[in-house]
Amino acid sequence: MANIYPFRGYRYNKEIVGDLNKIVTQPYDKIDKEQREEYYQRSKYNIIRLILGKDGEDKNRYEMAADYLHQWINKGVLKKDNNPSIYAYWQEYEVNNTKMVRKGFVALGKLEGEEGVKAHENTMEGPKADRLNLLRATEANFGHIFMLYSDPERKINNLLNKAIKDRNPLINVFDDDGNRHLLWQITDLSIIREIQKDMNDKTLYIADGHHRYQTAVNYMNECHEKGWTSNKAEGFENRLMTFINIDDPGLSVLPTHRLVYGLDSFKSNDFLRKVAQDFTVKSFNNRKELYTEMKQEQDKHVFGFKGKELDKYHVLFLKDEEVMSELLSGKFDDWRKLDVVILHKAILERYLKIDEKALQEKNNLEYIRYREQALKKLKTGDYQAVFLLNPTKVSEVKEVADQGERMPQKSTDFYPKLLTGLVINKLEFKKQIT
Repeated sequence: MANIYPFRGYRYNKEIVGDLNKIVTQPYDKIDKEQREEYYQRSKYNIIRLILGKDGEDKNRYEMAADYLHQWINKGVLKKDNNPSIYAYWQEYEVNNTKMVRKGFVALGKLEGEEGVKAHENTMEGPKADRLNLLRATEANFGHIFMLYSDPERKINNLLNKAIKDRNPLINVFDDDGNRHLLWQITDLSIIREIQKDMNDKTLYIADGHHRYQTAVNYMNECHEKGWTSNKAEGFENRLMTFINIDDPGLSVLPTHRLVYGLDSFKSNDFLRKVAQDFTVKSFNNRKELYTEMKQEQDKHVFGFKGKELDKYHVLFLKDEEVMSELLSGKFDDWRKLDVVILHKAILERYLKIDEKALQEKNNLEYIRYREQALKKLKTGDYQAVFLLNPTKVSEVKEVADQGERMPQKSTDFYPKLLTGLVINKLEFKKQIT
């Protein structure tokens, strides 16, 4: 069951902060050091100070975030909506020269166990500890959890369309990639109740935000252990989420590529000779030929490879899926046949010794969305090789989650990301035993 609730969100006051384009950011885990500095310079009210701030002279960054949040609410920088609401959230973007619109809505979702909410990626302890410290200090949800649900008839999107018809959005901003993000407030209780009813029998799948979801569950458990009570929608048993229909034609998934570094005695030609035991290797003179080959053969298990010291580009084709059965005999076929699993288990772990321990310790791999940027970083940075992937299919995400399996980290990149700073949920609960 998917229990969703309207809430009184906090939104930036444009009369004080001015241009909202200078306020919003990508999700915290997509922000590198350079981008963080850029966000800091855009506005003194940029939400980076709340989600990924800096230490103060006598306070850590979590305490600083709590101070900023308290000050901004008191000064009216952040204003609470008068009525319980859900928020229609449209994203207009372009992929492969095709214009797309992804439609969803923002609401609070009840935290559930595995039977109600399906995850598909593994989580790591470091990011969960970081987000938990921020949640403890601020008692607020800033970033959204990106949830998928199935609605082939698009009943919920039709209700959203009805609710915002002939209305201008409250928020109209662009992200760093030039994608447009639009937000409307919906307070019509009849429409909200219909959406709640239609969502009630849905299974939810986490598209993005696995660490944030598990952090919210951990925090809820902490609060229960302390005897705190949560009797409002804005309590700790619910979490800020954006819900997207998995059957929406506007849904896109991009691949996340892998840059390799820090391997002792790594040589690309030696690697290619060894990996030829399980993979057919084809060479190309330029990256455009490589891209074309990967696209044409995307229904096969195919990977792009470029070694730093090599002039040519290479494509690796898995010869026989049976090797995955041998490596992972106790796993489901659907999971064993995922490209990201084949890359991690049959290539990175088997031939380069980049195992689960290295991944947990964040050694040897860097993840990057854009293949051109990955190749540029390979050329200019301290990297040894890059592996390029085709995108994971949405149907594969659902199948793996339904089987209770987990993909390797960064297996999916649902594009575009949900912006942080459009609407905030401040938790409300009692800190005493009743």
